[in-house]
Amino acid sequence: MANNTFVTQPSLPPLDDFIPYLREIWESKNLTNGGPFHQRLEAALCEYLGVEHIALFSNGTLGLVTALQALRVTGEVITTPYSFVATAHSLLWNGIKPVFVDVQADTLNLDPEKIEAAITPQTTAIMPVHCYGHPCDVDAIAKIADTYGLKVIYDAAHSFGVQTETGSVLRYGDLSVLSFHATKVFNTFEGGAIVCPDAKTKQRIDHLKNFGFVDEVTVVAPGINGKMNEVCASFGLLQLQGVDEAIRLRGEVDIRYRQGLESVRGIRCLGDAGERVKNYSYFPIMVGVEYGMSRDELYAKLRSEGIYGRRYFYPLITDFPMYRGLPSAARSNLPNAAKAAAEVICLPIYPSLEKDIQDKIISIIAA
Repeated sequence: MANNTFVTQPSLPPLDDFIPYLREIWESKNLTNGGPFHQRLEAALCEYLGVEHIALFSNGTLGLVTALQALRVTGEVITTPYSFVATAHSLLWNGIKPVFVDVQADTLNLDPEKIEAAITPQTTAIMPVHCYGHPCDVDAIAKIADTYGLKVIYDAAHSFGVQTETGSVLRYGDLSVLSFHATKVFNTFEGGAIVCPDAKTKQRIDHLKNFGFVDEVTVVAPGINGKMNEVCASFGLLQLQGVDEAIRLRGEVDIRYRQGLESVRGIRCLGDAGERVKNYSYFPIMVGVEYGMSRDELYAKLRSEGIYGRRYFYPLITDFPMYRGLPSAARSNLPNAAKAAAEVICLPIYPSLEKDIQDKIISIIAA
């Protein structure tokens, strides 16, 4: 396994740089419950991301679950079948019925026209995903939400640092939820966050992620334990120092793939969605019928050479047993998502990916 290349590899700082942070935690004996590193990381992320308020979580999934609770979402929520299962699972954990609509063929993000057509009297919110870090059509979604009085919670797990022409993509919708999992552009080992529009919303979210406690004797909501600990928060502070360089190096990998694969018949590299600042979180290719072998055959060929790409996202969420019985899960309702699930391979991309390994990947695909 040591010689294999995987779809991602965490970018880690020198261990010696982390030791002073750990020593400070050991000396303070403050391990959790909104300690000093937690507070410092929230402030640093607000500044870096260009947002007003952020609430840290122990992972992104708990962030999604809590975001729905914070906005008191019920009934039906329109969402995408083309995502990691946590997107839809967060709805089921809140007793909400997911309603799946198709994605756009060029961005693989929710199609606004399909969103509007799926709205019923039971619809209370929309949960789009900025797929692969490429922004959704945020203006069209905002217009729909305003017209029908719906909440918008963005699953922004892939979108750390991404900006549109008007600033951070995280400023759209009622809430945006980030993941800081080890596979992400910015990671805190495990972690996540909710970007909040105002101090009052952040306060409610902070209560919900700490069992509903306001003080030692006052509980105001049926909260959960979603707090980020001090070790993860301190690691995040250290990671933040190197994230710009990590994104720059990921961008070089992205360019090298595009140049190497542009003339390969039947292989299409997914474009951006008009973002001004990218984070290069994934590098998906579409394996079309003109290529000469199926996506799964190419996937197996790469694995036989020690290259472990991922079929993100396959199967569709709607193919899993807890969802496939829903009327909106019918394949006929989701042609673009089904096509993408059958064609996409995400190739290895991370800052330390060696050029000779990347050239090997390109040559295997081009052969």
